[in-house]
Amino acid sequence: MPFVDGPWITSYAGLGSFMIIGLDVGGTHTDVVLLGNEGLVGSVKIATNTGDLFQTVLDGIDQITSGISPETIQRLVLSTTLTTNAVVQGKIPRVGMLVAAGPGIDPNLYRTCDDYHVVTGAIDHRGRETAAIDSAQVEAIASRMLDKGIELVGVVGKFSTRNPAHEVAIARLIDSRFKKIFLGHRVSGNLGFPRRIATTYLNTAVYPIHREFFTAVKRSLESKGLAVPIRILKADGGNMNLEASIDFPAQTILSGPAASVMGSLAFAPDEEECLVMDIGGTTTDMAVMVKNAPLLDPKGTDIQPLKTLVRSLKTHSIGVGGDSVVQVVAGELQVGPERRGPAMAYGGPAPTPTDAMLVLGIIKGAGQATAREGLAGLAAGLGLSVTVAAEKIFNHTCEKILAQARQMITRINSQPVYTVHEMLEGHSVNPEKILVLGGPAAGFAGRLEELSGWKVGVVPRWEVANAIGAALARTTTEVALRVDTQQGVAMAPEEHFHKRISNSFNLEKARQQTLELLKAKALALGANPGHLEMEIVDESEFNMVRGFNTTGKIMDVKAQIKPGLIHGYDPIAGALL
Repeated sequence: MPFVDGPWITSYAGLGSFMIIGLDVGGTHTDVVLLGNEGLVGSVKIATNTGDLFQTVLDGIDQITSGISPETIQRLVLSTTLTTNAVVQGKIPRVGMLVAAGPGIDPNLYRTCDDYHVVTGAIDHRGRETAAIDSAQVEAIASRMLDKGIELVGVVGKFSTRNPAHEVAIARLIDSRFKKIFLGHRVSGNLGFPRRIATTYLNTAVYPIHREFFTAVKRSLESKGLAVPIRILKADGGNMNLEASIDFPAQTILSGPAASVMGSLAFAPDEEECLVMDIGGTTTDMAVMVKNAPLLDPKGTDIQPLKTLVRSLKTHSIGVGGDSVVQVVAGELQVGPERRGPAMAYGGPAPTPTDAMLVLGIIKGAGQATAREGLAGLAAGLGLSVTVAAEKIFNHTCEKILAQARQMITRINSQPVYTVHEMLEGHSVNPEKILVLGGPAAGFAGRLEELSGWKVGVVPRWEVANAIGAALARTTTEVALRVDTQQGVAMAPEEHFHKRISNSFNLEKARQQTLELLKAKALALGANPGHLEMEIVDESEFNMVRGFNTTGKIMDVKAQIKPGLIHGYDPIAGALL
């Protein structure tokens, strides 16, 4: 059976050969794979041009599609650091924020930018208006933002997930004057006012970067005759189609670490807990899996200094990789977090762990003599031979990675543990195995096992496993429904859903309604209609009481498409073993 996760393939009969491109843009290398029914057809690893990621992507696509008929390629899945880098480096446009809070929490405590304005108007926790919007105030603020050249605006109300009327009203007042307006209840349907402010700001700020990049990629593909569906990996390990991602670019942040997890998912143990380590040239990305289920950040990921509602796998990245700079500081060996280029063996300016691995024979190939020369000065400064210095560098690198992994496990165990499927009540994570992937992973595996006491396995096709993970990730999404029988409404503002209901509406009907909304949303994002693995992940119900009488019920239901690999991936996994 072929692998499939999209409605554009409606029949297997007579389909013949078809292929998927998976592409992962890392800080050091960009990996591209071509997958067919028979498994991995081809792979390309090219240097990432951080100054022109667009050209990097096109070069990778050009190489992987050389000699391939365009009609055999069914889709392209991208995992990119573009939006993450823009935020971290501060290369985002100036945007405006309008925030309506009402009494209680002061929204000025959660300012995200210079053009951040608190406006009058309030909705309470039941979705009832307690203070009206001041239209003149909103329009005056809009005029000031326009004078500053601001084109993009985010609008957030405290309880907009219960009633988005104020966000919608503000948008209508100013919509014609700005290029794009993002509403908080559409960006996330989850409660958490400060996090929704941050998420809406982030979504607004990275929008033009995301749109420009992926529009250019799509046009370039079409010019090559590749008019194929383009998907983007999200931070939760699922993907969404290009058209849907345009309005939700913040969801693509941290897609690189998510690709690491998805690249190892087919090979993780079913009954054990394991660490996943993607060791690249610039960073090492880590995650934990419990019985083949990745851990999840239930509230949302943090993009320092912003705490967001972006649904994300629980990952941790450190500035240690094969090309990290090695230096002696105050007599102590230091590895990372800086990367200045490739290893000295390959023309780089500074010693790296890769040079040490070449000297020790862990990595085979040309460049060993150059690596020895590159380490000579550092070794002399330590009073060691080049070989002993290389051993010290390699051990120090492995020990630093392991120390960070243990700290990550401690942090995980300090809070309730959530996998992508459930909360594990009272569970403490205790990994029994490490899975490594990434360019230098095979070289690190043996030493990590010696130093840690854990069994270490190398993911098949470890050099390009991230790109394979991106290609095989299924479409994911979630829906949150709130029911208030006293007011006679069922609502999911994030989905533009508002329905009048009777007082007899019960929890079972709420579950059914939530799953119907989830199915519609998943199909719109490009999920495979024949293989929708839907599940209820959270629900609650309580009575509204006045005097001694029950006057209604409040119900909250949340459902998701299970994160995982697309249906029929087994032939791929088998071909990679």
